[in-house]
Amino acid sequence: MLSPALVDEPRIAAWDRRVDWWLTGLAVVFLVAYAWQVLDTSLGPVGRMLLEGVLTGTWALFGVDYLVRIALARRRGRFVGTHLLDLAILVLPMFRQLRALRVVTAVTVLNRQLRDDARGRVVVYVVGSVALIGFVAALAVLDAERDAPDATITTFGDAVWWTITTISTVGYGDRYPVTLEGRLVAASLMVAGIALLGVVTASIASWFVENLRRSGAAVERELDEVSADVGRTEAQLAAVLAELRRANARLEALERRRS
Repeated sequence: MLSPALVDEPRIAAWDRRVDWWLTGLAVVFLVAYAWQVLDTSLGPVGRMLLEGVLTGTWALFGVDYLVRIALARRRGRFVGTHLLDLAILVLPMFRQLRALRVVTAVTVLNRQLRDDARGRVVVYVVGSVALIGFVAALAVLDAERDAPDATITTFGDAVWWTITTISTVGYGDRYPVTLEGRLVAASLMVAGIALLGVVTASIASWFVENLRRSGAAVERELDEVSADVGRTEAQLAAVLAELRRANARLEALERRRS
């Protein structure tokens, strides 16, 4: 299902259908390379350079996709204005301090694929989004924080615990980011946590409403069936009464003849 912003952009919609799975594959490659780079502390300079090349190359391909979408747009100014977040996600990682934000580009691609494939399966979408956002946030905050002075998030376990407490809006405060990049990740995760809680609440309410609607429809069908049965029974009783009246009329006629 196309997003409302692309309903009047058939060329962009066609491009998305053509490259979405390729971009999804690139996003998975990006996340694997990024996780490897962050979690494997034994990597040598050559390995880190190769992984950095993979990350930079895939991020550049996401940028090419954005530029192609602009070129295909009928109203380019409107397209850019409605996709400022995508532009920011692509431009901000050019600054060294915001390097980890490149991973958000991969998240947006995967999220788009999850949203389009869910087709109303809200539970699948919510669980997939929570797992994806939580894993990426843990990696990003660990990448930003572990070498910072006075850092409280120095291991992947610390990062996962911080992610869980943040995305659930509990926020114990025993782990917190101290760098600019880590705080940007935290702010994004807080917003995502509030949004996901809203989606969960809305999905539960929708589930109750849908069940009530189905129950009401089932009751209406049963009432219609009962009404139909009552109508048929009344017709049969009317036929029996008419037959009894005719029989009674014949008996009365016979009695009059005898008398």
